[in-house]
Amino acid sequence: MRKLAIIGASELQEPLIRKAKSMGVETHVFAWAAGDVGEKSADVFYPISIVEKEKILEVCREVGVDGICSIASDLAMITVGYVADALGLVGNTPDAVERSTNKHLMRAAFERGGDPSPRSILADADSDLDALDLTYPVIVKPTDRSGSRGIFKLEGPELLSSAVEAALGQSFEKKVLIEEFAGGREYSVEFISYRGDHRFLALTQKFTTGAPHFIETGHLEPAQVNAETLERVKAVVVHALDTLGLKNGASHSELKIDEDGRIRIIEIGGRMGGDFIGSDLVELSTGYDFVRAVAEVALGEKPALPESIAPKAASAVRFIFSDADAEAFARLQREHPEFIVDSDVRPCGGEVTDSSNRFGHFLMRAGTAAELLPYLPAE
Repeated sequence: MRKLAIIGASELQEPLIRKAKSMGVETHVFAWAAGDVGEKSADVFYPISIVEKEKILEVCREVGVDGICSIASDLAMITVGYVADALGLVGNTPDAVERSTNKHLMRAAFERGGDPSPRSILADADSDLDALDLTYPVIVKPTDRSGSRGIFKLEGPELLSSAVEAALGQSFEKKVLIEEFAGGREYSVEFISYRGDHRFLALTQKFTTGAPHFIETGHLEPAQVNAETLERVKAVVVHALDTLGLKNGASHSELKIDEDGRIRIIEIGGRMGGDFIGSDLVELSTGYDFVRAVAEVALGEKPALPESIAPKAASAVRFIFSDADAEAFARLQREHPEFIVDSDVRPCGGEVTDSSNRFGHFLMRAGTAAELLPYLPAE
Protein backbone atom coordinates (compact mmCIF):
# COMPACT_ATOMS: atom_id res chain seq x y z
CA MET A 1 0.00 0.00 0.00
CA ARG A 2 1.24 3.50 -0.87
CA LYS A 3 2.02 5.74 2.09
CA LEU A 4 1.46 9.49 2.22
CA ALA A 5 2.88 11.75 4.92
CA ILE A 6 0.55 14.65 5.74
CA ILE A 7 1.82 17.62 7.73
CA GLY A 8 -0.83 18.96 10.08
CA ALA A 9 -3.88 17.38 11.72
CA SER A 10 -6.33 20.29 11.98
CA GLU A 11 -9.66 20.50 10.18
CA LEU A 12 -7.78 22.21 7.33
CA GLN A 13 -5.97 18.93 6.62
CA GLU A 14 -8.96 16.65 7.14
CA PRO A 15 -10.14 16.82 3.48
CA LEU A 16 -6.67 15.65 2.40
CA ILE A 17 -6.63 12.82 4.93
CA ARG A 18 -10.09 11.64 3.85
CA LYS A 19 -9.24 11.92 0.15
CA ALA A 20 -5.99 9.95 0.47
CA LYS A 21 -7.76 7.19 2.38
CA SER A 22 -10.47 7.02 -0.30
CA MET A 23 -7.66 6.51 -2.84
CA GLY A 24 -6.43 3.47 -0.91
CA VAL A 25 -3.41 5.37 0.43
CA GLU A 26 -2.16 4.88 3.98
CA THR A 27 -2.02 8.24 5.80
CA HIS A 28 0.82 9.12 8.17
CA VAL A 29 -0.09 12.40 9.88
CA PHE A 30 2.28 14.62 11.87
CA ALA A 31 1.23 17.38 14.26
CA TRP A 32 1.49 18.57 17.83
CA ALA A 33 -0.99 16.54 19.88
CA ALA A 34 -3.93 18.88 20.48
CA GLY A 35 -6.99 16.71 20.03
CA ASP A 36 -7.47 17.75 16.40
CA VAL A 37 -9.69 15.75 14.06
CA GLY A 38 -6.77 14.40 12.02
CA GLU A 39 -5.31 12.64 15.04
CA LYS A 40 -8.24 10.23 14.96
CA SER A 41 -8.87 9.99 11.21
CA ALA A 42 -5.24 9.26 10.28
CA ASP A 43 -4.15 5.67 9.77
CA VAL A 44 -1.07 6.51 11.81
CA PHE A 45 -0.64 9.69 13.89
CA TYR A 46 2.71 10.98 15.18
CA PRO A 47 2.65 13.64 17.95
CA ILE A 48 5.50 15.64 16.39
CA SER A 49 5.19 19.38 15.76
CA ILE A 50 4.99 20.34 12.09
CA VAL A 51 8.10 22.52 12.51
CA GLU A 52 10.30 19.60 13.68
CA LYS A 53 11.33 18.77 10.15
CA GLU A 54 14.38 16.67 11.09
CA LYS A 55 12.30 14.37 13.32
CA ILE A 56 9.62 14.09 10.66
CA LEU A 57 12.26 13.26 8.05
CA GLU A 58 13.62 10.50 10.28
CA VAL A 59 10.19 8.91 10.68
CA CYS A 60 9.33 9.26 6.99
CA ARG A 61 12.58 7.58 6.05
CA GLU A 62 11.90 4.70 8.44
CA VAL A 63 8.31 4.30 7.26
CA GLY A 64 9.25 4.57 3.58
CA VAL A 65 6.62 7.10 2.56
CA ASP A 66 5.85 7.53 -1.13
CA GLY A 67 4.97 11.21 -0.87
CA ILE A 68 4.50 14.12 1.49
CA CYS A 69 2.13 17.10 1.32
CA SER A 70 -0.10 19.52 3.18
CA ILE A 71 -2.86 21.91 2.23
CA ALA A 72 -3.61 25.49 3.30
CA SER A 73 -0.57 25.95 5.58
CA ASP A 74 2.53 27.95 4.67
CA LEU A 75 4.35 26.77 7.78
CA ALA A 76 3.75 23.11 6.93
CA MET A 77 5.11 23.62 3.42
CA ILE A 78 8.59 24.31 4.81
CA THR A 79 8.69 20.81 6.30
CA VAL A 80 7.07 19.30 3.19
CA GLY A 81 9.78 20.79 0.96
CA TYR A 82 12.58 19.75 3.29
CA VAL A 83 11.47 16.12 3.56
CA ALA A 84 10.59 15.75 -0.12
CA ASP A 85 14.01 17.09 -1.12
CA ALA A 86 15.86 14.83 1.33
CA LEU A 87 13.99 11.70 0.20
CA GLY A 88 13.92 12.46 -3.52
CA LEU A 89 10.12 12.75 -3.57
CA VAL A 90 8.10 14.99 -5.86
CA GLY A 91 7.82 18.48 -4.42
CA ASN A 92 9.26 21.96 -4.64
CA THR A 93 12.88 22.73 -3.86
CA PRO A 94 13.73 24.21 -0.45
CA ASP A 95 14.76 27.45 -2.21
CA ALA A 96 11.40 27.71 -3.96
CA VAL A 97 9.58 26.95 -0.72
CA GLU A 98 11.56 29.65 1.08
CA ARG A 99 10.69 32.22 -1.59
CA SER A 100 7.00 31.29 -1.36
CA THR A 101 6.80 31.40 2.44
CA ASN A 102 8.90 34.50 3.13
CA LYS A 103 7.28 37.66 1.79
CA HIS A 104 10.53 39.63 1.63
CA LEU A 105 12.29 36.98 -0.46
CA MET A 106 9.15 36.75 -2.60
CA ARG A 107 9.10 40.50 -3.25
CA ALA A 108 12.82 40.42 -4.13
CA ALA A 109 12.23 37.55 -6.57
CA PHE A 110 9.31 39.38 -8.19
CA GLU A 111 11.44 42.50 -8.60
CA ARG A 112 14.19 40.49 -10.32
CA GLY A 113 11.68 38.65 -12.47
CA GLY A 114 9.74 41.72 -13.54
CA ASP A 115 6.50 40.50 -11.95
CA PRO A 116 4.01 43.24 -10.98
CA SER A 117 4.16 43.58 -7.21
CA PRO A 118 4.07 46.43 -4.65
CA ARG A 119 7.33 48.05 -3.59
CA SER A 120 8.33 47.02 -0.06
CA ILE A 121 10.91 47.70 2.64
CA LEU A 122 12.19 45.13 5.15
CA ALA A 123 12.26 46.21 8.80
CA ASP A 124 12.93 44.72 12.21
CA ALA A 125 13.10 45.89 15.83
CA ASP A 126 16.37 47.77 15.20
CA SER A 127 15.18 49.68 12.13
CA ASP A 128 15.12 53.47 12.22
CA LEU A 129 11.53 53.93 11.11
CA ASP A 130 11.84 57.72 10.99
CA ALA A 131 14.52 57.42 8.33
CA LEU A 132 12.44 55.31 5.94
CA ASP A 133 11.30 56.84 2.66
CA LEU A 134 7.61 55.93 2.70
CA THR A 135 4.67 57.11 0.64
CA TYR A 136 1.38 56.56 2.42
CA PRO A 137 -0.87 54.65 2.61
CA VAL A 138 1.25 51.59 3.44
CA ILE A 139 0.64 48.02 4.57
CA VAL A 140 2.63 46.58 7.48
CA LYS A 141 2.77 42.77 7.68
CA PRO A 142 4.97 39.97 9.07
CA THR A 143 7.28 38.42 6.49
CA ASP A 144 6.26 34.86 7.33
CA ARG A 145 2.62 34.62 8.44
CA SER A 146 -0.73 34.04 6.76
CA GLY A 147 -4.39 34.16 7.76
CA SER A 148 -4.47 37.98 8.01
CA ARG A 149 -2.30 37.87 11.13
CA GLY A 150 -0.45 41.07 12.03
CA ILE A 151 -1.60 43.10 9.00
CA PHE A 152 -2.19 46.86 9.27
CA LYS A 153 -3.02 49.58 6.78
CA LEU A 154 -1.68 53.01 7.77
CA GLU A 155 -2.74 56.32 6.25
CA GLY A 156 0.12 58.22 7.88
CA PRO A 157 3.22 57.79 10.06
CA GLU A 158 1.53 58.30 13.44
CA LEU A 159 0.90 54.61 14.17
CA LEU A 160 3.85 53.15 12.24
CA SER A 161 5.88 52.23 15.31
CA SER A 162 3.01 50.45 17.08
CA ALA A 163 1.98 48.64 13.88
CA VAL A 164 5.53 47.40 13.29
CA GLU A 165 5.76 46.25 16.91
CA ALA A 166 2.49 44.33 16.63
CA ALA A 167 3.49 42.73 13.31
CA LEU A 168 6.88 41.75 14.75
CA GLY A 169 5.01 40.01 17.55
CA GLN A 170 3.30 37.79 14.97
CA SER A 171 6.44 37.05 12.93
CA PHE A 172 8.45 33.89 13.50
CA GLU A 173 11.67 35.48 12.21
CA LYS A 174 10.84 38.87 13.82
CA LYS A 175 10.87 40.83 10.58
CA VAL A 176 8.16 42.80 8.81
CA LEU A 177 7.48 44.32 5.43
CA ILE A 178 6.34 47.89 4.99
CA GLU A 179 4.92 48.10 1.49
CA GLU A 180 3.01 50.46 -0.71
CA PHE A 181 -0.73 49.95 -0.65
CA ALA A 182 -2.09 48.42 -3.87
CA GLY A 183 -5.61 49.62 -4.60
CA GLY A 184 -8.34 47.67 -6.33
CA ARG A 185 -10.51 44.62 -5.79
CA GLU A 186 -8.97 41.49 -4.25
CA TYR A 187 -8.90 38.08 -5.91
CA SER A 188 -7.16 34.75 -5.44
CA VAL A 189 -6.09 32.28 -8.11
CA GLU A 190 -5.81 28.50 -7.81
CA PHE A 191 -3.44 26.49 -10.02
CA ILE A 192 -2.27 22.89 -10.06
CA SER A 193 1.26 22.21 -11.32
CA TYR A 194 3.11 19.04 -12.23
CA ARG A 195 6.79 19.15 -13.13
CA GLY A 196 6.51 22.79 -14.17
CA ASP A 197 3.31 22.43 -16.19
CA HIS A 198 0.90 24.97 -14.65
CA ARG A 199 -2.87 24.66 -15.15
CA PHE A 200 -5.43 27.25 -14.08
CA LEU A 201 -8.38 26.06 -12.00
CA ALA A 202 -10.28 29.02 -10.55
CA LEU A 203 -10.35 32.76 -9.93
CA THR A 204 -11.97 33.64 -6.62
CA GLN A 205 -13.43 37.01 -5.65
CA LYS A 206 -12.56 38.03 -2.09
CA PHE A 207 -14.63 39.91 0.45
CA THR A 208 -12.74 41.40 3.41
CA THR A 209 -13.22 43.65 6.43
CA GLY A 210 -11.08 46.26 4.67
CA ALA A 211 -8.65 48.45 6.57
CA PRO A 212 -6.87 48.08 8.84
CA HIS A 213 -6.61 44.24 9.01
CA PHE A 214 -8.25 42.94 5.78
CA ILE A 215 -9.65 39.75 7.32
CA GLU A 216 -11.55 37.64 4.79
CA THR A 217 -15.33 37.75 5.27
CA GLY A 218 -16.22 35.60 2.24
CA HIS A 219 -15.20 34.17 -1.13
CA LEU A 220 -17.05 33.68 -4.43
CA GLU A 221 -16.28 31.50 -7.47
CA PRO A 222 -16.18 32.23 -10.32
CA ALA A 223 -15.03 35.81 -9.82
CA GLN A 224 -16.95 38.36 -11.83
CA VAL A 225 -14.35 39.49 -14.40
CA ASN A 226 -14.38 39.62 -18.18
CA ALA A 227 -12.59 37.05 -20.37
CA GLU A 228 -9.74 39.41 -21.33
CA THR A 229 -8.94 40.18 -17.69
CA LEU A 230 -9.02 36.50 -16.79
CA GLU A 231 -6.51 35.65 -19.52
CA ARG A 232 -4.17 38.41 -18.30
CA VAL A 233 -4.45 37.09 -14.74
CA LYS A 234 -3.52 33.58 -15.89
CA ALA A 235 -0.46 34.86 -17.77
CA VAL A 236 0.74 36.96 -14.82
CA VAL A 237 0.41 34.06 -12.37
CA VAL A 238 2.14 31.51 -14.63
CA HIS A 239 5.11 33.86 -15.03
CA ALA A 240 5.25 34.48 -11.28
CA LEU A 241 5.15 30.76 -10.48
CA ASP A 242 8.16 30.28 -12.74
CA THR A 243 9.88 33.23 -11.04
CA LEU A 244 9.43 31.59 -7.63
CA GLY A 245 10.42 28.17 -8.97
CA LEU A 246 7.17 26.49 -7.88
CA LYS A 247 6.85 23.43 -10.12
CA ASN A 248 4.73 20.88 -8.26
CA GLY A 249 1.42 20.85 -6.44
CA ALA A 250 -1.14 23.49 -5.66
CA SER A 251 -0.54 27.22 -5.62
CA HIS A 252 -2.64 30.03 -4.22
CA SER A 253 -2.00 33.51 -5.60
CA GLU A 254 -3.48 36.66 -4.09
CA LEU A 255 -3.68 39.75 -6.25
CA LYS A 256 -5.51 43.02 -6.82
CA ILE A 257 -6.94 44.51 -9.99
CA ASP A 258 -7.52 48.27 -9.95
CA GLU A 259 -10.02 50.37 -11.89
CA ASP A 260 -7.54 50.73 -14.77
CA GLY A 261 -7.17 46.96 -15.05
CA ARG A 262 -3.66 46.94 -13.56
CA ILE A 263 -2.78 43.64 -11.86
CA ARG A 264 -0.59 43.63 -8.74
CA ILE A 265 0.53 40.38 -7.06
CA ILE A 266 0.16 40.55 -3.29
CA GLU A 267 1.64 37.11 -2.57
CA ILE A 268 1.77 33.52 -3.78
CA GLY A 269 1.79 30.40 -1.62
CA GLY A 270 2.94 26.99 -2.83
CA ARG A 271 -0.20 25.34 -1.46
CA MET A 272 -3.93 25.49 -2.05
CA GLY A 273 -5.92 28.35 -0.60
CA GLY A 274 -7.46 28.02 2.84
CA ASP A 275 -10.89 29.29 3.85
CA PHE A 276 -12.47 26.32 1.98
CA ILE A 277 -11.25 27.70 -1.37
CA GLY A 278 -9.06 24.77 -2.37
CA SER A 279 -10.75 22.06 -0.37
CA ASP A 280 -14.34 22.88 -1.36
CA LEU A 281 -15.07 25.86 -3.62
CA VAL A 282 -12.93 24.75 -6.58
CA GLU A 283 -14.65 21.37 -6.87
CA LEU A 284 -18.10 22.84 -6.16
CA SER A 285 -17.74 25.41 -8.95
CA THR A 286 -15.72 23.44 -11.54
CA GLY A 287 -16.12 19.76 -10.72
CA TYR A 288 -12.30 19.38 -10.56
CA ASP A 289 -11.05 17.24 -7.66
CA PHE A 290 -8.30 19.59 -6.48
CA VAL A 291 -7.53 17.70 -3.26
CA ARG A 292 -7.04 14.43 -5.15
CA ALA A 293 -4.70 16.19 -7.58
CA VAL A 294 -2.55 17.47 -4.70
CA ALA A 295 -2.22 13.94 -3.30
CA GLU A 296 -1.44 12.50 -6.74
CA VAL A 297 1.34 15.02 -7.42
CA ALA A 298 2.92 14.32 -4.02
CA LEU A 299 2.85 10.59 -4.80
CA GLY A 300 4.62 11.22 -8.12
CA GLU A 301 1.53 10.57 -10.25
CA LYS A 302 0.48 12.89 -13.04
CA PRO A 303 -2.95 14.27 -12.13
CA ALA A 304 -5.70 15.18 -14.53
CA LEU A 305 -4.44 18.44 -16.05
CA PRO A 306 -7.27 20.30 -17.78
CA GLU A 307 -6.32 22.19 -20.93
CA SER A 308 -9.05 24.64 -20.01
CA ILE A 309 -11.62 24.64 -17.27
CA ALA A 310 -14.97 26.38 -17.22
CA PRO A 311 -17.22 26.89 -14.20
CA LYS A 312 -20.16 24.50 -14.03
CA ALA A 313 -21.83 26.37 -11.16
CA ALA A 314 -21.15 29.11 -8.62
CA SER A 315 -19.93 28.49 -5.09
CA ALA A 316 -19.24 30.71 -2.11
CA VAL A 317 -18.44 30.83 1.58
CA ARG A 318 -19.42 33.50 4.09
CA PHE A 319 -17.78 33.71 7.50
CA ILE A 320 -19.49 34.62 10.74
CA PHE A 321 -18.22 37.80 12.39
CA SER A 322 -21.44 39.17 13.87
CA ASP A 323 -25.17 38.64 14.27
CA ALA A 324 -25.64 40.19 10.83
CA ASP A 325 -23.75 37.29 9.24
CA ALA A 326 -25.79 34.78 11.23
CA GLU A 327 -28.97 36.51 10.03
CA ALA A 328 -27.77 36.19 6.42
CA PHE A 329 -27.54 32.44 7.00
CA ALA A 330 -31.00 32.35 8.55
CA ARG A 331 -32.35 34.22 5.52
CA LEU A 332 -30.65 31.71 3.20
CA GLN A 333 -32.28 28.88 5.15
CA ARG A 334 -35.68 30.47 4.63
CA GLU A 335 -35.29 31.49 0.99
CA HIS A 336 -32.98 28.92 -0.60
CA PRO A 337 -32.12 25.99 1.68
CA GLU A 338 -31.15 24.03 -1.45
CA PHE A 339 -28.12 26.32 -1.85
CA ILE A 340 -26.60 25.25 1.49
CA VAL A 341 -23.69 22.82 1.21
CA ASP A 342 -22.34 22.98 4.76
CA SER A 343 -22.58 25.23 7.80
CA ASP A 344 -21.06 25.84 11.21
CA VAL A 345 -22.69 28.90 12.75
CA ARG A 346 -21.81 29.55 16.39
CA PRO A 347 -22.89 32.31 18.80
CA CYS A 348 -20.92 35.51 18.26
CA GLY A 349 -18.90 36.98 21.08
CA GLY A 350 -15.82 39.18 21.15
CA GLU A 351 -13.74 40.74 18.40
CA VAL A 352 -12.49 38.83 15.37
CA THR A 353 -8.79 39.70 15.09
CA ASP A 354 -7.74 37.28 12.34
CA SER A 355 -9.11 34.37 10.33
CA SER A 356 -8.52 31.88 13.14
CA ASN A 357 -11.16 33.25 15.52
CA ARG A 358 -14.19 33.83 13.33
CA PHE A 359 -17.48 32.35 14.61
CA GLY A 360 -18.15 29.85 11.87
CA HIS A 361 -19.12 29.81 8.20
CA PHE A 362 -21.64 28.61 5.66
CA LEU A 363 -20.88 27.16 2.23
CA MET A 364 -23.21 27.69 -0.74
CA ARG A 365 -23.63 26.45 -4.31
CA ALA A 366 -26.05 27.67 -6.99
CA GLY A 367 -26.33 27.90 -10.74
CA THR A 368 -24.98 31.46 -10.97
CA ALA A 369 -22.96 33.90 -8.92
CA ALA A 370 -25.88 36.35 -9.04
CA GLU A 371 -27.95 33.92 -6.99
CA LEU A 372 -25.32 33.82 -4.22
CA LEU A 373 -24.37 37.50 -4.05
CA PRO A 374 -27.37 38.47 -1.87
CA TYR A 375 -26.03 36.17 0.84
CA LEU A 376 -22.44 37.44 0.73
CA PRO A 377 -21.09 40.51 2.59
CA ALA A 378 -21.64 43.93 1.06
CA GLU A 379 -18.56 45.32 -0.66
